[in-house]
Amino acid sequence: MAKCKSCGKPHNIGFVSTRFAGTDGVSLETEKWADFFESLGFACYYFAGEIDRPPEKSYVLKKAHFKHPEIRNIYQTCFGSRVRKRSTTRRICKLKEYLKDHLYEFIKQFDISLLVPENSLAIPLNLPLGIAIAEVISETGILAIAHHHDFFWERQHFLTNSVWEYLNMAFPPHLPTIYHVVINSSQDNQLSLRTGISATIVPNVMDFANPPAPVDDYASDVREALGIDEDELFILQPTRVVKRKGIEHAIELVHRLGMKAKLVISHASSDEGYDYEQRVREYSNLMKVNTYFVSDIINERRGYTKSGKKIYTLEDIYPHADLVTYPSNFEGFGNAFLEAIYFSRPIVVNTYSIYSIDIKPKGFDVIELDGYVTQEAVRRTRTILRNQKLREKMVNKNYEIGRRYFSYDVLHQKLKNLIASCFTCMVKP
Repeated sequence: MAKCKSCGKPHNIGFVSTRFAGTDGVSLETEKWADFFESLGFACYYFAGEIDRPPEKSYVLKKAHFKHPEIRNIYQTCFGSRVRKRSTTRRICKLKEYLKDHLYEFIKQFDISLLVPENSLAIPLNLPLGIAIAEVISETGILAIAHHHDFFWERQHFLTNSVWEYLNMAFPPHLPTIYHVVINSSQDNQLSLRTGISATIVPNVMDFANPPAPVDDYASDVREALGIDEDELFILQPTRVVKRKGIEHAIELVHRLGMKAKLVISHASSDEGYDYEQRVREYSNLMKVNTYFVSDIINERRGYTKSGKKIYTLEDIYPHADLVTYPSNFEGFGNAFLEAIYFSRPIVVNTYSIYSIDIKPKGFDVIELDGYVTQEAVRRTRTILRNQKLREKMVNKNYEIGRRYFSYDVLHQKLKNLIASCFTCMVKP
């Protein structure tokens, strides 16, 4: 059993969410937090419906996943309607009790002294899980750091619902043993205004102290694998295909550049349906832009598809891109923005609210869209793509700003303060 380096006592941390797997923001940031906690001598364990961490540290419970049929049915029943049936309430309560039993077992099995709910007390994709976590914390008084990435009030489709009493109780809960963490200042303001809860802002980060490793032999053929000619621009859209990503803006920009280029979209539509993907395909055809959907050969780990194609990671892909497009209408923070800065790629970004409030004031040099593609944005993009010295000056400046404001050092200092608040043994005289 791991022990705290300061006092020698065992302090085990339990991360709780619907999923810890893949390259979504919650999974990526959880890994960064866990790495730091373990460097302090803590042992980290995981409770979720899908987990890609070591089995001996994992408590996998299928009904914790937001895609489980029963959980999905409750979600579909409760959101989009203002009244729910009594039978739905019974199902919610039954699942909540089932999840609570397993949370108690998780805490007991791994001797957990600090829970870290990852977004599971913010977004009600698994409503019974959030209620269960809140009740376990209330009943046991266990310490918790609730890490909120997206709140339900930030998404329009959650606002018409028949479960307001549950949302007000558990998303998030106002309990004395919970320390709340948000990823941007807007969330901090809204959380305080709506609930009276104060929070700590911990932005998403990248390891700017250690630049990316050079492209190795495995990833040397990325452009060839993507069918990009030597005289062709590789423009990367490193996101899922969902409406809020604003991919039409990337397509229009590529069209208006008038340069030989391929737009490569890295991720699939995922769980939000395929209507928008069809819209993107149709718009690409209309604008005569070569748009490639390559989620089949991009994953969190290298490997091979059943047909023998290489599977690359995003880290393999970024260094080959000539330009990154990130025209999102809304983001909780913007991991892809930081990734582009970390891999020293020029980026086109829509001025979504969190970018404007928390990121832009730091002084990054990027190509901006303010809700639509302008002639000035097209002109500046052409200039950056054609002028290597100007491009290098841009990306080097951005890297240094990233190092100053969004590095692991920033994360580690904030987490040290939180841990010191949770465990008095961490406070040094």
